[in-house]
Amino acid sequence: MTTLSPAVRAIVRCPSCGGSLTDATSERLTCSTCSITYGSDAGGRLDLRLRSAKDVAVTFAVGEPPLTDRDLAFAPLRRRMPQPVDFDGIEVPNHLTPEMLSHFPAPPGPGALALDLGCGWGVHRPVVEHAGYEWVGVDYGEIGAPLLADAHALPFEDAAFDFVLSIAVLEHLRYPFVAMREAHRVLRPGGVIIGTVAFLEPCHGDSHYHHTHLGTLNTLRHAGFDVTAVAPHADWMVLRAQAEMGLYPSLGARARRALVGVGEAIHVRSWSRAGADEQKRLRNTTGAFTYIARRQSVGS
Repeated sequence: MTTLSPAVRAIVRCPSCGGSLTDATSERLTCSTCSITYGSDAGGRLDLRLRSAKDVAVTFAVGEPPLTDRDLAFAPLRRRMPQPVDFDGIEVPNHLTPEMLSHFPAPPGPGALALDLGCGWGVHRPVVEHAGYEWVGVDYGEIGAPLLADAHALPFEDAAFDFVLSIAVLEHLRYPFVAMREAHRVLRPGGVIIGTVAFLEPCHGDSHYHHTHLGTLNTLRHAGFDVTAVAPHADWMVLRAQAEMGLYPSLGARARRALVGVGEAIHVRSWSRAGADEQKRLRNTTGAFTYIARRQSVGS
């Protein structure tokens, strides 16, 4: 079974009822409240996914004024200076842009925990650990994930993490309102979540809900987050996203870039001639958004 560090072992809880998990054997954990037992999968990873369906109530307040483009800037993300963590000299995945990295929060102290929600193969682990956190990677089924968990029912106690990272996950979740409420629950007050979500990318990997700028803002605010940014990806526009992820599967990368280059030049010139606002162009035709939000501190 996956070996948990003492710090992570202390925050693990039953995803069904939230009860404490006790060591039934060296390879099994049992909930002290509901008696559900969790073991390892065939690969030896601790499987903390729900063992049966769980009803979750989500409440919406209707009749409120709709969100509009004036509710947030929705501008491309700017590099934060000075940035809390120095990433110079380390290898960083291409999808973590310098602008995104500049918003990574510094850990509040020794032993800080970061949740990589939908961690896949663990590609973000070196970056998160370089930032000074103990990395905790969870995924629903990816073979490279150390812990198996459901984003709709996270197996951790309240306010367990100082930072949450969730890259290209939100569009794959069946109930994003529930999942973001769970992310808010396990984030400590004052903690930050940074993530990305698909907008005009092709449907991929069983994606459920690609999010507009207003949809992203709405999902995060409903969960209780104080939203800092919902930023379009200026270098990942709809034409490039569609070409590289769906339109031309038989073409090589060079041919795809050539086709996209012509199309994007026409696209930009067309918007300019129409007198449209550049920020609106980026917001309305991006392939994806980056979001940054914070769980409000107690008393704020």
